Amino acid sequence: MNKNTVLAWATFIMIIVGCGLIALGAYRYRDVAGYGFAAVGVGFFAIAWVFNALKGRV
Repeated sequence: MNKNTVLAWATFIMIIVGCGLIALGAYRYRDVAGYGFAAVGVGFFAIAWVFNALKGRV
């Protein structure tokens, strides 16, 4: 496994976790905690985007 493969897997896993956190915020916690879960999920998407942009450059 080279560095690009590791970044690809990290991106994929972070997208899955981000979707899960947004789903938790939308369906499980409908009060103020839901906004926190959704915000963290969007943060996971942002970090996954950075990992995807780093593929091929490291």
